[in-house]
Amino acid sequence: MMTAIDRQHTGSHHIDTTLNNWQETGAPGFWLKPIFKDSQTGVSTALMKIDPGAYTPDHAHDQLEEIYVLDGDFYDAEHSYGPGHYCQRAIGAMHEAGSKGGCTMLLMYRR
Repeated sequence: MMTAIDRQHTGSHHIDTTLNNWQETGAPGFWLKPIFKDSQTGVSTALMKIDPGAYTPDHAHDQLEEIYVLDGDFYDAEHSYGPGHYCQRAIGAMHEAGSKGGCTMLLMYRR
């Protein structure tokens, strides 16, 4: 298993995410594969997989959240998203999250 790249690395680096296992997030049916993590700033990039029918009620994050849907479907209270759709949430923005048929997305957090 490969670990996420951190800010201590210099130059170009790569990660083969197919070698990493999905990690539980604490929300049933939501899974992560960390790609990058800066422990000093909290900036991070990960793949997220959501199982079909998984849902999490209103919650917020202490960082700006960006999602880019790679495959499947994703929804919140405001919109339904498909492949190629992008969403950005402000720090502290309350939102729900779910998927009817399952999805994979690129997930980024930053300040």
